[in-house]
Amino acid sequence: MKSSRLVAILLLLQARGRMTAAQLAAELEVSARTVYRDVEALSAAGVPLYGDAGHAGGYRLLDGWRTRLTGLTTGEAEALFLAGAPGPAADLGLGPVLAAAQLKVRAALPPELRAHADRISGRFHLDAPGWYADTDETPYLPAVAEAVWNGRALDVRYRRWREPTEVRRRLEPYGLVLKAGRWYVVAAPGPRTYRVDQILELTLLDAEFDRPEGFDLAAHWTAYQRDFHARLYEGGGEALVRLAPGVTLPRAVPVDARDADAWTVARVPVESLDHAAAEFLRLGTDIEVLAPPELRARIARTIAELAERYGSRGDGGAD
Repeated sequence: MKSSRLVAILLLLQARGRMTAAQLAAELEVSARTVYRDVEALSAAGVPLYGDAGHAGGYRLLDGWRTRLTGLTTGEAEALFLAGAPGPAADLGLGPVLAAAQLKVRAALPPELRAHADRISGRFHLDAPGWYADTDETPYLPAVAEAVWNGRALDVRYRRWREPTEVRRRLEPYGLVLKAGRWYVVAAPGPRTYRVDQILELTLLDAEFDRPEGFDLAAHWTAYQRDFHARLYEGGGEALVRLAPGVTLPRAVPVDARDADAWTVARVPVESLDHAAAEFLRLGTDIEVLAPPELRARIARTIAELAERYGSRGDGGAD
């Protein structure tokens, strides 16, 4: 829409200063001729926008002139306030900064959008950590965030799951990721992924490093998760199960759409027999393991032990 494009031109010029018609056209994915018409429309509306000719020319706004955020749609205003999660910001030491930024954005919004933003703040709360888990202590998170932001190397003493459990590492942190309430730092060499709560000691080094040009943290994390799940099930084999109507399992591949009882027969990759038994028992009577025999026997044994334990005490002293 033309109105949103005009606002985009204003915001681009505010953020970047002088820009040529070709640069604006590339950003907006329109022709330079369209940019010329939009600039004329903005000038006619009283926006102090000037064009300079020559090699170093381009369009710019009058120094000190700022537009209010009246170009925000209702959805955009709501998304801004919903995305500002107070918990992660506080973890990074940015709680007061986030509050101040939201206050400034709210003050710049027109009344109708301000009301929508207030509804978001009052009706939605993001709480990343899961139930039944203590919050990880991450005393070094602000220091890691500072290193990420300023391109500074770190010397850390780190606790890992395999021997030797404590190691020293020199890290060049590229970015931080919050996943299910747990902070991870992606760092060179590698890059590899480290849990911030497993950092036992940290020294912020004077040495600086260059972040690889074009490194995309979100894309890297997506690929990392995909590889992690693939490695998780390597060598673990698979189970053949029956699932009650409406029950699904991640990574399950149906073998038969429905059997005689309208249950779905499917193959499911498993990490190990122990892990699979625990996961399948959580589904209770909504799942039946058909194969492998070892897994079926292990689940049957667990169920028999539970029945004996609870059955032996259930009658108590009753006649």
